[in-house]
Amino acid sequence: MPPKALILFAPGTNRDLDAAQAFELAGALPEVVHLNQLRRGERRWQDYQLLVLPGGFSYADALGAGKLLALELQHDFAGPIAEFVASGKPVIGICNGFQALVKSGLLPDPQKAAAAPEATLTFNACGHFECRWVRMLPVSQTCLWTRGLDQVIDCPIAHGEGNFQARDPQFIDTLVAAGQAALLYAGPDGNPARGAYPYNPNGSAADIAGICNPVGNVLGLMPHPENHIFAEQHPLFTRGQARGTGLSLFRNGVKAANQF
Repeated sequence: MPPKALILFAPGTNRDLDAAQAFELAGALPEVVHLNQLRRGERRWQDYQLLVLPGGFSYADALGAGKLLALELQHDFAGPIAEFVASGKPVIGICNGFQALVKSGLLPDPQKAAAAPEATLTFNACGHFECRWVRMLPVSQTCLWTRGLDQVIDCPIAHGEGNFQARDPQFIDTLVAAGQAALLYAGPDGNPARGAYPYNPNGSAADIAGICNPVGNVLGLMPHPENHIFAEQHPLFTRGQARGTGLSLFRNGVKAANQF
């Protein structure tokens, strides 16, 4: 049986079906599940081999982007989600899902988050909402989602709070050294953007577009790879300049989930 992907749905989430299509194309059996279905016991966490926190504006970004969803993960579902992560099953949070993973302490490292948050996703350095196509460079062999990937991935972004920053700047160096900086924003030449706007669209430290936990099974990223799974979705497709799709990320996740 193909692995089953649990795609969490909360009021305001709007990229759940996009994520479902990406995982179906990658070989999984996706199911969009409302948080209340899990709360009432109508669905069971242990029946799934993949966990997906899709993009959108959960709870209208009240109290901050992803903050209310993060509170639900921390309090209502702390036990089940901690067990899911500890089992080694693949977990991915995209855009709003990434924000929720960081603000709930599941990223960068849940073992250290209890003391004090080490990092956050704050307002874009440009001061406004960004909606454009970007390039991502997979650089981590620690992260199961990016392991073995060497092709730059093109996909869109759509966020106002995607600026990844740490309380202690040295913590960024620690993430990079540990292979937790899984995806970097890249320039037109495919090399890291080195902070140059608009290639690094939000001012994230060290060009970080996505990070993983120390074990590598949990990935959070701001860009939307689920919105470039067909070459025809690329804005330069008709000019013959369509580049790497995001499907490789999802295939890696599904491959890892097959062992559970």
